[in-house]
Amino acid sequence: MRERVEWSIQVPIFRNPVILKQLGLAIGIPFGLIFVIMLASGASIADLRYPAILIGLLFFLTWLFIRIVWGGKYDAEFVIDGKGIRCRTAARQAKQNRIINGLTVVLGLLSGKPAAAGAGILAQSRQDVLVKWGSVKKIKELPHSNTIMVYGGFAQNIAVFCIPENYQQVREYITSKIRPGN
Repeated sequence: MRERVEWSIQVPIFRNPVILKQLGLAIGIPFGLIFVIMLASGASIADLRYPAILIGLLFFLTWLFIRIVWGGKYDAEFVIDGKGIRCRTAARQAKQNRIINGLTVVLGLLSGKPAAAGAGILAQSRQDVLVKWGSVKKIKELPHSNTIMVYGGFAQNIAVFCIPENYQQVREYITSKIRPGN
């Protein structure tokens, strides 16, 4: 087995089951809680119509933004070697992300919204992630989508999106490096 495996991949954001599940959790839980709290505070189903329309509009505008700016794809590069697994955003998309994340930070600070500024900083910090072999707690293989979920320490969880031609090789490399029982 080679000591280093590298590849690039374009992952369709709105057709990949792993990304869709993560988006569903990240978006569904907060908005679901809003509706539960509103219902618990005495709002009727009819009262939820306006917030539901606004949330639907937000989803549509987000979808449109992702389609226009990134073409609906996540461009990723992976390197697996003796140190661990590195996932980074491809150069062209990383440049776009730096601009958008920088604007988010600046506009968040100027508008007095530290949460928005923090979101921009957090998004930028996830452009290049290395999970060292010693940090890997467990993996989950998803062969139908050529993906391996790698769970490391806090904020070190990544989805390793493989191309069909290298999924088996990457799976074998990762399983050979992690501790038994992971």
